Amino acid sequence: MAEPQARNPLHGITLEAMLNELVAHFGWPELGYQIHIRCFVLDPSVASSLKFLRKTPWAREKVESLYLFMRREQARMAKTPTGTDTPST
Repeated sequence: MAEPQARNPLHGITLEAMLNELVAHFGWPELGYQIHIRCFVLDPSVASSLKFLRKTPWAREKVESLYLFMRREQARMAKTPTGTDTPST
């Protein structure tokens, strides 16, 4: 029997960890711009945002989607050469 979570990129990542990484990467103002949710714009905090996201499936899906996008972009940027290569002579 195949494991149902084997292909889930969010398996083992808590909502709080996702939110903390998004806030560290984007900051509250940009996060509120990317995902139009009042708890990200008006007096934002991790606790109030978690409370809202746990009760609101559509908002949680948007946060998970942005988190996966951010992780893909970080992986893509890590693979991109930085241009610091010097030609060997």
